[in-house]
Amino acid sequence: MKTKKSGVLFKSALSLIPGGVNSPVRAFKSVGGTPLFMKRAKGAVVEDVDGNQLLDYVLSWGPMILGHAPPSVLKAITGAIKQGTSFGAPCEGEVELAKLIVQSVPSMEQVRLVNSGTEAVMSAIRLARGYAKRDAILKFEGCYHGHADHLLVKAGSGVATLGIPDSPGVPESFARQTLTAPYNNFKATEKLIHKHAQNLAAIIVEPVAGNMGVVLPHEEFLPWLRMITKKYEILLIFDEVITGFRVHLGGAQARFNVQPDLTCLGKIIGGGLPIGAYGGKKEIMQMVAPAGPVYQAGTLSGNPVAVAAGIETIRQLKKPGVYKELEQKSQQLAEGLGDAAKKSGIPYFQTRVGSMLGGFFTEGPVTDYESAKKSDTARYAKFFHRMLERGTYFAPSQFEAAFLSTTHTRSQIRQTISAACDVFASL
Repeated sequence: MKTKKSGVLFKSALSLIPGGVNSPVRAFKSVGGTPLFMKRAKGAVVEDVDGNQLLDYVLSWGPMILGHAPPSVLKAITGAIKQGTSFGAPCEGEVELAKLIVQSVPSMEQVRLVNSGTEAVMSAIRLARGYAKRDAILKFEGCYHGHADHLLVKAGSGVATLGIPDSPGVPESFARQTLTAPYNNFKATEKLIHKHAQNLAAIIVEPVAGNMGVVLPHEEFLPWLRMITKKYEILLIFDEVITGFRVHLGGAQARFNVQPDLTCLGKIIGGGLPIGAYGGKKEIMQMVAPAGPVYQAGTLSGNPVAVAAGIETIRQLKKPGVYKELEQKSQQLAEGLGDAAKKSGIPYFQTRVGSMLGGFFTEGPVTDYESAKKSDTARYAKFFHRMLERGTYFAPSQFEAAFLSTTHTRSQIRQTISAACDVFASL
């Protein structure tokens, strides 16, 4: 495929931007080659500056659940822009979006809008510490919760892609307040909780891990976390920045019927525009300023353009049959990829929750970060580039998810499976 213009742009970017990109995984470090500079997108297809049209399963890392540039969302954005792009003051739209979120997500009685998933998580953890009057938090290895200092400890996502265990610039004193346990490991988690319960404010978890590849929770893991956090009076935080409105209208908590104390959202609730949110029980949320003493603020929080896109996105997702159709098409793709790998004798362990898919180049099973790291990343890099040559764009990392949108057609999915059959055979 042609990459001349992308190559020129990347060379220029390298002199101006660290690593030539504004988010690490975009640099193609783990798969090699030239990062693609995108020009436009519509529906399930993205087009780069060299004119390559690609069937997109990255979907801006998940939020484009209605596909790129959905007409009704564009109309909502255009209408909002005409009224102004930022007020730094309350607007009607943020109240409507908050109402839609509270109505949809079971555990959220009140919500605070912010500007990114990282900001949502950072704020929720500060709130948990303020509410519990304790300092320590517990997270799980391979779960990525944004790049706040105290969360870059055994993180997944881009950190896993680049092979960076932690990050310089994070004070050791911050890291000491972050405990880590293996995902899905009951025994190790309980041991840490028992030892540190007096200083443990919260446990934060991706209910479906989406940043070390897609790793599903053991069927008893989330209910058990809910039970043991209640026992020790520790807050439970679900990071649903990826899973929120993606795996179910009410998020993973509705799908698995487990309600946390606090929930973090992002991505989809802005229809692809920068936004995030955190929320939970009213008793806890009333600790947030100006209602309470836990300070958090943001000039662009509740931005009128982002909330307009989010309102229309959620309205579309509430229509009957949307998630059923996504489930069926995602199953079609997953089964097709699995069959293609099996026919070619390629070790390939599949995972899927709703329209969020994972595929590890290993025998499996993959249940945590350690087993995910057994994947053959060199083989994935070959798979990535050979699929790219056939017009299909998966994430440039073994440790990221694939996503479907409502605009992916069954014909396009068959096209992807056909390409995958050729590619797996060539591996």
